[in-house]
Amino acid sequence: MGHDDVYRELAGGRAGEWALKALSGEVRAVRHPLGFVCLPLERSGGDGVCVHLWSGALAHAESTTSQIHCHSWDLFSHVLYGQIRNVHVDVADAGPDATHRVFEVVSDPGGDHLSPTGRTVRHATGLVEVFGPGDSYTLRAGRFHSSVVPEGGEAATIALGRGRRGSRDLSLGPLAGLGHHVSRQPLDPEETAHAVRLIAAHLT
Repeated sequence: MGHDDVYRELAGGRAGEWALKALSGEVRAVRHPLGFVCLPLERSGGDGVCVHLWSGALAHAESTTSQIHCHSWDLFSHVLYGQIRNVHVDVADAGPDATHRVFEVVSDPGGDHLSPTGRTVRHATGLVEVFGPGDSYTLRAGRFHSSVVPEGGEAATIALGRGRRGSRDLSLGPLAGLGHHVSRQPLDPEETAHAVRLIAAHLT
């Protein structure tokens, strides 16, 4: 089921039912550097459909840059359960008083290639949006933000992505940071099944 089909399911109030059915098939979860477990369900051209899970019951990967990032794709996110804070970040170019460097992130099946750019910046917290079960929100490509789950909180979302031509995946990192590669860490079949059970337990 593609991006538009899933969107119609969510708009029709069938998010939980759709997620349970989609996760009952074959899926292989990975630990995402932004701190959640990603269960990819569909990837076609520039479109993607995933379930994102934040849970203290599963080990998570650590970011090598920071949690502040922007996507090359437009995001539509629907909260299945828990609370998500979408923290907008205002980023301004800076010289000697810069605090971070912008890194470009290029992903492939083997992981993420992070390359420092010549852009140095300062940032400040902007609008903080709080979403709970059943809420949906959008985020345009190129908008810096971070997704925050309260300490010890459990949450899951359905994330729909649609690529925007000319946009890049970016992350804020240390000023002196070097280019590097980060391998995505797949969950083994038992861990993946555990992740699916955690989600199902909240939805049934």
